[in-house]
Amino acid sequence: MFPLAEVLGIGTKLIDKLIPDPEAKAKAQLELAQLAQSGELAKMNADLEAYRVEQNNLTDRLKADMSSDSWMSKNVRPMTLVAILLLYCTLAFMSAFGHNANESYVSLLGQWGMLIMSFYFGGRTLEKIMEMRKK
Repeated sequence: MFPLAEVLGIGTKLIDKLIPDPEAKAKAQLELAQLAQSGELAKMNADLEAYRVEQNNLTDRLKADMSSDSWMSKNVRPMTLVAILLLYCTLAFMSAFGHNANESYVSLLGQWGMLIMSFYFGGRTLEKIMEMRKK
């Protein structure tokens, strides 16, 4: 977890660089100080740390799957993504051509697809930021 003083320092530097107006800068610094005093900044820092740990666990899980000798463990997640996308597209095309596709199924498959895609494509963002910070 980041020390609170370091988080405050980073926030202050960002405010200095991103807000040119002195009045708006003072207001932003006051809000940052209020967040620190109310404990909200510490809560946000804890949430960020929990997210980082979760992303590291996902990466470790993927590494374990890829180092396995089983074809199924290496391919079950990508096959699930493909199956959900195919079902979603099939239901979308059915709706486009006038066939009645239950909206709840389309919505559910869309949510699952977003969840799986965020796992594949969004999970590395925080890890890259943390790696750059360590350097």
